[in-house]
Amino acid sequence: MSILEKILTLFRGAATEAGQSIVDKNAVRILDQEIRDAQNESVRAKDELARLMAQQKIAADKLAAKDAKKAEYEGHIQRLLASGDQNLARDVATKVAQLESEVGEEQKSSTSLAAAIEKMHGAIKTADRRIAGLQQQVDQVKVNESVLRSQAAISARYSGQNAKLSTALDSLDRIKTRQVEQSARIDAAEQLAKSEGDGDLEARLSKAGLLTGGSVSADDVLARYQTVKVTQNAPAQLAAPDTSAAPAAANAAAKNA
Repeated sequence: MSILEKILTLFRGAATEAGQSIVDKNAVRILDQEIRDAQNESVRAKDELARLMAQQKIAADKLAAKDAKKAEYEGHIQRLLASGDQNLARDVATKVAQLESEVGEEQKSSTSLAAAIEKMHGAIKTADRRIAGLQQQVDQVKVNESVLRSQAAISARYSGQNAKLSTALDSLDRIKTRQVEQSARIDAAEQLAKSEGDGDLEARLSKAGLLTGGSVSADDVLARYQTVKVTQNAPAQLAAPDTSAAPAAANAAAKNA
């Protein structure tokens, strides 16, 4: 095989693949058109059947007329024979023979036409049943295709939502991590500031109870007022001793004397 033949073969293969791909993508549309074509053929077949049935009726009417005419001539023959007119009876018999021949040929044609009509009628019924069955299958395929498209859209949308949620969760985790790191840096900066100044020393002295200040409780205020009152009352007691015991001492001395 030459190079040119191989190239031509390649082109034919590519064209076949492209054509098959187009057919696969438009399979439902092609089926719809094929069903319409079959329906159109069925309509034409029914028109042809109607034409044949009309011809059969016309032929049957002609056949019936000839049968009636033959019966009439046969009656004439009997009357002519009875009257002794042999010549005219022979002429009428000749006409009857001709009519019998025509009736026989038309009867064969009518029988063949009736068989053709019956066959075509059966073929049309079979075709209509097949078209109806194929239409049902195509309708089912369309429903399935619609369901598959809906499922694909939902799946794509769900996948997109999952991707967005995953991205949002990642962003949230990064924000939390950044906040934790920022809080740790603030705490470290405060610890560093305390260690470099007097903050750490002041805290240790306060813990040891060597520094005053800060918050004061109600008990501290009450204790301070009690201390002040005791201090104010102490000098007055020393300056004015109690004289209530002197009469009692005098009375006791008198009794002893």
